This record gives sequence, structure tokens and C-alpha cells, in this order.
Amino acid sequence: MLEKFERYKLTFGPTPIERMARLSAHLGGGVEIFAKREDCNSGLAFGGNKLRKLEYIVPDAIASGADTLVSIGGVQSNHTRMVAATAARLGMKCRLVQEAWVPHEDAVYDRVGNILLSRVMGAEVELVDAGFDIGIRQSWENAIADIKARGGKPYAIPAGASVHKFGGLGYVGFAEEVRAQEQDLGFRFDYVVVCTVTGSTHAGMLVGFAKDGRQRRVIGIDASATPAQTKAQVLDIARKTADLVSLGTPVTDDDVVLIEDYAYPCYGVPSEETKAAIRLCARLEGVMTDPVYEGKSMQAMIDLVKKGYFPAGSRILYAHLGGVPAINGYAYAFRNG
Repeated sequence: MLEKFERYKLTFGPTPIERMARLSAHLGGGVEIFAKREDCNSGLAFGGNKLRKLEYIVPDAIASGADTLVSIGGVQSNHTRMVAATAARLGMKCRLVQEAWVPHEDAVYDRVGNILLSRVMGAEVELVDAGFDIGIRQSWENAIADIKARGGKPYAIPAGASVHKFGGLGYVGFAEEVRAQEQDLGFRFDYVVVCTVTGSTHAGMLVGFAKDGRQRRVIGIDASATPAQTKAQVLDIARKTADLVSLGTPVTDDDVVLIEDYAYPCYGVPSEETKAAIRLCARLEGVMTDPVYEGKSMQAMIDLVKKGYFPAGSRILYAHLGGVPAINGYAYAFRNG
């Protein structure tokens, strides 16, 4: 599906799929849980799902003649960390707008984790006191204009790389990669569980799995707490991506499966249940998840299994998208483990 698109390799290659046997057994053994380890996909600054997207965006950035990558996210944005790492790999400058998307008051929140790594990698970081929104932000547009005014050549990458014209392609590739791994495993996954916020990871998967009719088996777990906006954005990106890759079948509203029950209390703030899920996965499997994204999708998957959402015998693929460095910004919550 992606043969006609240029790709700039930033990842190691196919990410491993591993059985989460102890977690599956703890939840009664009625389903089998596996994890696809997107958190282990690269040597660039701890990797993560954004690198799959950036692999298809970088060729366009190079072709544009840009000298500066400009992006935006929250203070502990995984995406901006990956943009900073990519800029360093390319020998480009990096300008990051970090908005106050999360009402979190840990004393070191803006000095550790993702934002610390971005600064170490040489990114110019601008802190902006503005609330959460997955849409196009004025602060980002101002940063782009500022680079131009200084005589630079910016290349604009939106939040999560999501509404970029090539933002969905990486996770079309994820679906193709899973299909190849299923051939080796000798079975197909019944469901894929993925955290959803800015939308292009979910959208790309939806399009990729639509090739074999499994688009509604991609179960998005909303972590935005603005689910109507998120669902609309997933649908829009999926439709545009389907056109890009010549899918040949329409993407409908019903193809976007988004479960809205686990984003509380708000974006970026973990509930007690999220923190419990982080601890459970860590203590059973030695697999770390983060308080913003993967902790919430892990909480959701655990709860859905307990509630019988997945039929007995189902094989579930949990997409571990990365993001663990952000847990450092939540040190007080986890001070005793």
C-alpha cells in the first residue's frame, strides 16, 4: 500500500510482538494478550510511534529545503521529543512550542522527561500558557512566522504529526507489518487496542487493516477527553489517507471505534485506575507504560477484558506506542512505586 511513497528510515525495522502471558493469566486466561513494542522501535531518544509517521514526512521536509523543523505539543509531549531527535539526526534546527495542555503541578514537570531530552538534543523550546486542543494552534503558526522572520526555512509539523498530509502513512505500514508477522505466528489477531488523541495513529491503522476488512477491530481508547473532536479528526485523516494509498473502499463513520470511558479526569492527568494499571503491567510483565497515553489504554484494555468486551478465545494486540519518559514528570504520584 505504501510502495509509491518515499521513506526516510528512522526505526530499526519491524517491532517485536511479545506475548503478555502473566497479564493474560491474571485476567482469567480467557483471552490472550500480546504487545507490539513500538516503544522499542528506534535508537533515537527512546523511540515511539511518532517515528513511524516522521519516516514518511522527512523526505518532504528535505525536498522543501527547510533548515528548521517546527512542531507543537504539551509540556511532556512525546511527539516533540521525536521531532527534536529527528532534527538532530538530519542536522536541522528544531523549534518546539510546548503548551500547558495538562493541569499538572509536579514541581519538576517542565524540567524532566520528554522536555529535558528535547533541550539536551538542542531544540529551541518555547513554553506557552495555553490549554489543551488537538486543532491547529496560533502559537505554532506564530513560531513558524518567527523562523521565517529570522531568515530561516521552517518545515511545519502539526501536533502528533497528525493532520500533516502524510501523517497517517506510518500506521498503514504498521498494519502491513502486523499482517506479515501474523503469517509467521500462524494466526490473526482479533482486535488491536490503541490509544487515540490527535488521531493519525488510529487513522493509519484503520486504513491499513481495512485492506482485509478488520478496520472495526481497531479499538481506539480515547485519552483526549474531547472525544467528539478526536473522532472527527480520526475520520478525516483516515479518509484522506485512504485516498492517498488508493484503498478503493470508503471509510465510514462506523469504522472509527472510539471508547470514551477512560480519559478522565482530563487529558494528561492519570486517574487512580490508570496508575493502578501502570503498576499492574509493570509488576506482572516488567513493561512500563506512561500516565498520559499508554497507561490509559492499558487501563481500558484490562477493564474491557474483565467486563467481557472481548469474546473468549480472542487474541488481542496491544499497541505500545511509547511515551515512558513522561512518567518522570509524575514522580510524586509514583514516589513509592
